[in-house]
Amino acid sequence: MSNAAKTTTANAKPVVTRIAPSPTGDMHIGTARTALFSWLYARARGGKFLLRIEDTDRARSTPEATQGILDGMAWLGLDYDGEAVSQFEQAARHAEVAQQMLAAGTAYKCFATQDEIEAFREQARANKTSTLYQSPWRDADESTYPDAPYVIRMKAPRDGATVIRDQVQGDVTIKNDQIDDMIVLRSDGTPTYMLAVVVDDHDMGVTHVIRGDDHLANSARQMMVYDAMGWDLPVYAHIPLIFGPDGKKMSKRHGATGVKEYQAMGYPAQGMRNYLARLGWSHGDDEFFSDAQAMEWFDLDGINKAPARFDTKKLENICGQHLAVMEDAQIMSEIDAYLFASAQPALTPAQKSRLNAALYCLKGSAKTYPQLIEKARFALNQRPVDVDEKAQKHLGAVSNGILEELTPHLQSASWNRDALEAAVGRVMDAQDIGFGKVAGPLRAALAGRAQTPSVLDMMFVLGQEETLARISDAVQE
Repeated sequence: MSNAAKTTTANAKPVVTRIAPSPTGDMHIGTARTALFSWLYARARGGKFLLRIEDTDRARSTPEATQGILDGMAWLGLDYDGEAVSQFEQAARHAEVAQQMLAAGTAYKCFATQDEIEAFREQARANKTSTLYQSPWRDADESTYPDAPYVIRMKAPRDGATVIRDQVQGDVTIKNDQIDDMIVLRSDGTPTYMLAVVVDDHDMGVTHVIRGDDHLANSARQMMVYDAMGWDLPVYAHIPLIFGPDGKKMSKRHGATGVKEYQAMGYPAQGMRNYLARLGWSHGDDEFFSDAQAMEWFDLDGINKAPARFDTKKLENICGQHLAVMEDAQIMSEIDAYLFASAQPALTPAQKSRLNAALYCLKGSAKTYPQLIEKARFALNQRPVDVDEKAQKHLGAVSNGILEELTPHLQSASWNRDALEAAVGRVMDAQDIGFGKVAGPLRAALAGRAQTPSVLDMMFVLGQEETLARISDAVQE
């Protein structure tokens, strides 16, 4: 069956996508975007989205990194079907497939030593010919096999070309004389990544492989395993990498690159999903959209071929728009998670109650959770309120007189915003002063800051008893 025919067959199956990160460090934001694309594609089509932990690098894989992947997926809201699969635990299955290919004659035992391979390459460099290793054991008679360690290599095609039919990059042609007889089983019996990833994708029923375009060249080699085993090819979609503002591959020099770093910086997950979806994929000119819209609109043909540039200002703008429309309960839940992720103390029940009451006047002007919490300091602070230097300038004999005159109006006011505004208005009229002359000392008394939410909103959220107590504290200092 031709590769094109196999791809057609794969398209007829229920969609199954996967994300397969390696637990050798923090989950990269690029991996998160790939996971998001795979999740959107599967969920929109009633398919499955799977998670595989590619932990075959035992020296570098850590339980902490694995947990970081699971935590990152949970924070982003990318639910996956079934349990996470460990690639390392499938090693016996990978080796079984290598032996099957060996028995079928599509792979062979290679007894070449490292010294012999290096000598071949040195000679090739001297002759200015290809350094791809041409093993003398490819067609050797079994009777000539020595009693020595060996690897199992695939028999790569020597002539013609391999065409990768990619949904993002288009048809990519690689000449077969550029593909080596790759090792699929090492001399110690352990499988290589190139074998393991194909066997796992096949066994997990993956129909669509969506991954970074740094894996594009690997596809030609991995297709050899599919062909050798008579397995249907998946649909490939290799997405461009994420670049920093300077047009270079995103790395630590650009700032945060790990998913947990963005959670610890307080970006709302809903906003992060929106921004990552828009990073390298487009639906007309739409910038701000919901998960439901993303699922409805997302398709592989909307992915750009050119690398996307990460823009923190755009991320913050999108996050701010999401915070403004998010349900209060969701915001409170994510604030708890943010405080934990950033190793900050949890809020007390009383602080949670006040913060929840204050969200209506805060969430429309914040872009991240740290910004929201900073604006909510008036609700989170305990008496006596610490007044900073700028706010202290609004307190004094004159302002104390204004606050003292305001106090009885507040004591008799119905505690709603209109009544509070009327109480402040009566003092303004009596003193023949503008709103700022009342608001300045009120900000200092209630929040200890010169920049705060509306004083009317602060009084409403704090309640009558707490508002009057804070004003009394300020007047008596």
